[in-house]
Amino acid sequence: MQASNDLSLGKSSFQWQNPSWRFRSTSATERALQYQAGQKIHGFTVKEVVTVPDLFLTAVKLTHDNTGAQYLHAARDDKNNLFSVQLRTTPMDNTGVPHILEHTVLCGSEKYPCRDPFFKMLNRSLSTFMNAFTASDFTMYPFSTQNGKDFQNLLSVYLDAVFFPCLRELDFWQEGWRLENEKPTDPTSPLVFKGVVFNEMKGAFSDNERVYAQHLQNKLFPDHTYGVVSGGEPLAIPDLSWEQLKHFHATHYHPSNARFFTYGDLPLEQHLKQIQEEALSKFERTEPDTAVPNQPHWDRPREDHVTCSPDAMAPDAAKQNTDTVVVSFRCPSLCSITDTFEGFTLSLLSSLMISGPNSPFYKTLIEPKIGTNFSSVVGTKEASFSIGLQGMAEEDTEKVKQIIVQTIDEIIANGFEEERIEALLHKIEIQMKHQSTSFGLSLASYIASCWNHDGDPVQLLKISDSVTQFREALKDNPRFLQEKVLHYFKDNTHRLTLSMSPDEAYLEKQVKAEEEKLQKKVQALSESDKKDIYEKGLELLSVQSKIQDASCLPALKVSDIEPTIAVTPVEMGTAGGVPVQYCEQPTNGMVYFRAMCSLNTLPEDLKLYVPLFCSVITKMGCGGLDYRQQAQQMELKTGGMSISTSVNPDYSNMDMYEQGVLLSSSCLERNLPDMFHLWSDIFNSPHFDDEERLRVLVMISAQELANGISYSGHMYAMTRAARSLTPTGELQETFGGMEQVKFMKRIAEMPDLTQVLRTLPRIKRHILNPLNMRCAVNSTPQKMSDAAGQLDNFMSNVASNKKDRKPVLCLIITPQEPNFKPCQMKTFFPMPFPINFVSECIRTVPFTHEDYASLNILSRMMTAKYLHREIREKGGAYGGGARVGGGLFTFYSYRDPNSVQTLSTFRKSVDWVRSGQFTQQDIDEAKLSVFSAVDSPVAPSNKGMGRFLSGITDELKQAHRERLFAVTDKSLVDVAGRYLGIGQRTCGVAILGPENDIIKKDPSWVVK
Repeated sequence: MQASNDLSLGKSSFQWQNPSWRFRSTSATERALQYQAGQKIHGFTVKEVVTVPDLFLTAVKLTHDNTGAQYLHAARDDKNNLFSVQLRTTPMDNTGVPHILEHTVLCGSEKYPCRDPFFKMLNRSLSTFMNAFTASDFTMYPFSTQNGKDFQNLLSVYLDAVFFPCLRELDFWQEGWRLENEKPTDPTSPLVFKGVVFNEMKGAFSDNERVYAQHLQNKLFPDHTYGVVSGGEPLAIPDLSWEQLKHFHATHYHPSNARFFTYGDLPLEQHLKQIQEEALSKFERTEPDTAVPNQPHWDRPREDHVTCSPDAMAPDAAKQNTDTVVVSFRCPSLCSITDTFEGFTLSLLSSLMISGPNSPFYKTLIEPKIGTNFSSVVGTKEASFSIGLQGMAEEDTEKVKQIIVQTIDEIIANGFEEERIEALLHKIEIQMKHQSTSFGLSLASYIASCWNHDGDPVQLLKISDSVTQFREALKDNPRFLQEKVLHYFKDNTHRLTLSMSPDEAYLEKQVKAEEEKLQKKVQALSESDKKDIYEKGLELLSVQSKIQDASCLPALKVSDIEPTIAVTPVEMGTAGGVPVQYCEQPTNGMVYFRAMCSLNTLPEDLKLYVPLFCSVITKMGCGGLDYRQQAQQMELKTGGMSISTSVNPDYSNMDMYEQGVLLSSSCLERNLPDMFHLWSDIFNSPHFDDEERLRVLVMISAQELANGISYSGHMYAMTRAARSLTPTGELQETFGGMEQVKFMKRIAEMPDLTQVLRTLPRIKRHILNPLNMRCAVNSTPQKMSDAAGQLDNFMSNVASNKKDRKPVLCLIITPQEPNFKPCQMKTFFPMPFPINFVSECIRTVPFTHEDYASLNILSRMMTAKYLHREIREKGGAYGGGARVGGGLFTFYSYRDPNSVQTLSTFRKSVDWVRSGQFTQQDIDEAKLSVFSAVDSPVAPSNKGMGRFLSGITDELKQAHRERLFAVTDKSLVDVAGRYLGIGQRTCGVAILGPENDIIKKDPSWVVK
């Protein structure tokens, strides 16, 4: 324990005994300092109290006396309080038992026996986050909320779910897997596999990156839990029995195997009291056999090969059979990630070796255009490092392996530039100072792996100590990093070289293997078994269809919601004639700068190129800096500089919008002049003369877009469905939809990029123009005048970019487009996936319309009370629901085994609302759900950004808030009929998924 903490605790020994003193301090961190080692609190013993000034928190470590459960409390003046409990879960087969258990424990518990309390609590609380995660060797259950009463409600539900779940067989069938008639009400329909996790993992393994990362981990650490798929291999999931699931819970979900974490400004004593009374007091200590042994070290390297599905969007037609090759190392003598300093060193070393254009592997693997991007890495108890390439030709495999070996040799010989090391340490400083709204969740995730294997989570939080130790190690031994590279990589025999190539028949083989597995299961059934399956299917359907009594669950009331919003004061000014919004905030020594540049004058033929322009403009070099020097200066002087497309619908007119690009950057206060100098060089003299550099960036961008489809297919479906309904939707599809993915694929396949290079300066002239700009600055009050002065200088430096147009002092709204006519459109994208992403969008009303609030409440109520049940529980999709925004009412489903059936469900949900089959409680819960989003915390860096980007003032937000409160059952039925009813709606539909004969035979569908 640090001396300063000893001193504080010495002073507080009497203060703790004096209740009148105990809560005099308003600071959560100071209150936590009053605890002292050895103190007993509600069945726990305080082990250590440590201040962590880097992160503005006080850490209190405790142990539960009876069970040995570990506890860490991070006291910080943040009202977004978080709780998590994690358990070490170490499966030894591919059935996905910890993943299916994670789903099933949330389906009802002793105290809350109603079905699906987890999803029901989403609508009975003001939570800012609720979820659960299954990692390779632990399962975590976190939630966060800004409301103290809500925290206690959610904690009660989470504790009961984790430690006292019902684990009903029907819940196992629904969430895990089951054999069931394709049509549950028809016993003559064929038996098929169903289940939420079964379909989720089929979707997960349609992502080639996920497939590769999983194989890499399994083959690098083959001898224990990392050798299996914790999430579940789809074809192994049907081997899991209900009895095995219950046994896994009994052996792994015990407080002796648990680590509790709380964060925020709520009192620790209340947390400990509730956890003790509602859970831990009912257990005795056990000795859980969940420790993960070290992987035996190999005495010689190994090689292996796997296959995957072809990527229809692969960015290089000449490399349609593109390979991925990775060399992965289990780091020797680093037994565990629990060694904080070694872990910190290896993390820095990884960044130095592969991050950005100045890294050795970027220079030797990416820039020669052998492949398109770095491959994924793995994380386990033991440290590992992976380096490789995806999107490469099969014949280059040996070449890549040789380059990796040669690059390691060069690093050992030459080391790293001091400036690159400083840039990385600067990045760490920025990360510590930047305040996010999910800081508690970030901390929980950051410490999870180390703590899971009995490392010290507090030591991990003391980042400055690691930085100091690192600097000293480097000072004492200038070859410190090179010796680490020699030890970890050069002399390491525990090395796996894994290659992956696409197989045209991959999906076909998967389908055949599933069919064979199914037939084997079915053939083993007697007629009595089949009858039993049919009857159980009807039983499950009956349970799923029943209206559940959720009265046992705790809930906030609508009256618990604040009637008014917290006002964010902003000041309007100008800099060099450009309008600026100034917002003074406690930004912790950081300055945040944004600028919106209008696209109104940009010719239509250049629109498709704008996302490419945004992705390369800060990476090609500028002024006197080449692209390597530019990247180095951005790392040394800023927290990042980026440009992105921005399409903001007008809040009162559906056919008007602002189109632009958003410049974003941040820096430490001391680096303000340097940040604006870099922006000046980008405005005045960006480099557009390096075709080789452009090709590298194009390939990376195209590969990233292609990789994202299998993970974010629902977003692409929603964007496409909206395309024909509003001008905003059309432009968003151009900038970020499947149209952009296909465009970037075409660019990547062009043999000559000269024409693209010529296009970039044309776009720059229209965009980087001060007369088309407005800016926003968030800073501390003390530094705001400095920021304003630097912004003035910046505007003076880029004045030559001005065109002869009058400055505009508000949002630069595009006039209504007379040529745009909303129309119906149905689009199908055949994809090499075993599951679907489905969306239907309906044109409704803008934000300020009196019906918008009713549509907003309606979307949440339909999601919670109808769509979740029909799409997820009955349909087996991983997720689905409805949402409102941009003048559109949007239905969607995610990793869905169904397609046109889901579209039918969307329509039936409207009939359900119009028939009035909902209660006032349903409406109130939907309001709570909406307000949890409306009132979600905003970081100091983002305060005022809603107003800056969309023009929606606090007054408009308050008016909308009052309309939300006023929504009634009558208004919900009314808007459902008026906007969503058949014959009333103008809608767009999109599906991404496997080949579909029903759609292909229907002439109303456009097949891409």
